[in-house]
Amino acid sequence: MRPEILFSLFAPVASISGVGPKVAQNLAKLKAERVVDLLFMVPHTITDRRARPGVAGARHDSIATFEVEVEEHLPPMRRGLPYKVRTNEASGCLTLTWFHARPDWLLQQLPVGETRLVSGKVERFGGELQMLHPDFILRPQDAAEMPPLEPVYPMTAGLAAKTLRKAILEALRRAEELPEWNSVSLMQTRNWPSWREALEQLHNPTVPMDPDQRDPARTRLAYDELLSKQLALALVRNKRMSLGGYPQQSTGELVNKVIQAAPFTPTHDQLQAYQEIAEDLAQPIQMSRLLQGDVGSGKTFVAALACAHVVSAGRQVAIMAPTEILARQHGQTLPALLAPAGIRVEVLTARDKGLKRRDILHRLAEGEIDVICGTHALFQDGVAYHDLGLVVVDEQHRFGVASRVQLLNKGVRPDLLVMTATPIPRTLTLASFGDMESSQIREKPAGRKPIATRAMPLERMDDVIQGLRNIFAKGERAYWVCPLVEESNHLDLAAAEQRYSELAAIFGQKVGLIHGRLSAQDKEEITNRFKAGDIELLVATTVVEVGVDVPDATVMVIEHAERFGLAQLHQLRGRVGRSDKPSSCILLYQAPLGVNATERLSVMRETEDGFLIAEKDAALRGFGDLLGVLQSGQVRSRFADLATDGELLELARTQARMEVQADPELQGERGVALKTLLYLFEQDQAILLLTSG
Repeated sequence: MRPEILFSLFAPVASISGVGPKVAQNLAKLKAERVVDLLFMVPHTITDRRARPGVAGARHDSIATFEVEVEEHLPPMRRGLPYKVRTNEASGCLTLTWFHARPDWLLQQLPVGETRLVSGKVERFGGELQMLHPDFILRPQDAAEMPPLEPVYPMTAGLAAKTLRKAILEALRRAEELPEWNSVSLMQTRNWPSWREALEQLHNPTVPMDPDQRDPARTRLAYDELLSKQLALALVRNKRMSLGGYPQQSTGELVNKVIQAAPFTPTHDQLQAYQEIAEDLAQPIQMSRLLQGDVGSGKTFVAALACAHVVSAGRQVAIMAPTEILARQHGQTLPALLAPAGIRVEVLTARDKGLKRRDILHRLAEGEIDVICGTHALFQDGVAYHDLGLVVVDEQHRFGVASRVQLLNKGVRPDLLVMTATPIPRTLTLASFGDMESSQIREKPAGRKPIATRAMPLERMDDVIQGLRNIFAKGERAYWVCPLVEESNHLDLAAAEQRYSELAAIFGQKVGLIHGRLSAQDKEEITNRFKAGDIELLVATTVVEVGVDVPDATVMVIEHAERFGLAQLHQLRGRVGRSDKPSSCILLYQAPLGVNATERLSVMRETEDGFLIAEKDAALRGFGDLLGVLQSGQVRSRFADLATDGELLELARTQARMEVQADPELQGERGVALKTLLYLFEQDQAILLLTSG
């Protein structure tokens, strides 16, 4: 249960004085529905109102504050003209200007003959200094109401900046000092304030913001956030290790049969990754390992070796994919790899109903199925395993702490292998998978040729179409990925349908269209026709899972490539180059290109190393969109920036593991403080582990 000291912070914003239903509705648009959301709202800049240059010394287009005497009001002569108030101070005249003004309110705020403090942006026109819509109008005795350094927050229509500021200050008044979870030595070394002081400095700054450097208060808050997430991951890891696991020893006979029957020579990286997995499987603790492999590097083969290992130890494997099409792809690929070892593979998805479903569930419970491929349905109620020994999660970036807790509570304590074909920068790996060991496959399988990558302006589309005619004549196939229009499946689909109709007019029946709105059955039918060669050109939207393995597909055309991130371009390119045939990727772009787009296309031409590309992508775009982490909510940060906080993240990971090692149940004085930190940053799932058996 959340500590009482945090109750007031998790109260709804409507509990704050001055926040009525309308204001609360507008705050919700900024994702501020509770008091703590206001506290954690980070200013993006700070307005410095300390400058008092006098009218004569004021600079054009600057923020300044003046103490003026109101001289006269000049209402507009006709509609559409501004309302002006002429004022003066010791060194000259200042004109205050409003459009769509309320004269009665202005007469009340600025009585003729009285002195007022005004602050805002000033501009010079024809030698005259004017201030449009002043930010502050105060009586001199109320000067304290205007912050010398004013934080500027994200805004939304209908919400006044002063209303938001008032609500945040009220939230700040509610924030009590919390028990300190950071060590004294760390606080002193880093010159960090307490948690309460850090919030005070965030919302009532005493120095202007340096865009190139973060102050100690913000750095401390960023570290707290990182520590809470690393602590949650460390608790998951510790719980898994304390529960123990089942050592899964293999004679190596089935594994060797799979290796010997493979249609290719396994790479050193593949065998090394399997060796690391095999060592984990043999331990009496639950394995939790992340397998990163570049596109086309052969992760599925490593998974097949892990399956053979676990089956030879007398247990079962469940392979969970994010989409039905990918689950069924595994159901086609794995039997071919595992059949030489006599391993029985089955697929179970939502499409399987009635007698067929009951038959699969019966054989699974009786141990007549060794490896089952499917989606999340594999872990629904009613799906029982004879003896589940390994869970393989493929391409599932939303597989966060909560999902791991669910697996731990399955009761069978299976080992866990998470696979991703999108190489992840080290800092993001630590942030998302900090409780896991990591293996990497960097080598491409023998015989794979480099993919020739070219960037061409859209005006040369006719040349691309002629090139497609040439490759179709050789019996090869191609993908055409349509532009990312915006965050709208409807618009993306419209763009794909238009391009499909234009290409079908040229190439006829040999063109197919695949998109996210198709049923899983229709997607499977189209991809099978593409594999068989009935379709030569597959037009696709970006939302669809195009991870089909078609060795005869040798060309990838990406339209409006400038709209895509590097990781996505690299993923799409990886759909070709899956055989010994020469392959190419055409990046069609709309000129002129911006600086970042030019850099992205340049990187794509220079390298096929997905790990290098992932780091470049993070440097160019930050981590906001990388792997869709924002959409999944898995690594969304308020204070931390993974692009620059690698050192803080490493420190947080080390501290988290040390804290859990020293006090696994978080029962001591520091443990209580650390629990408060977990609740504060809503890592409650991890706390459940402390009470679960």
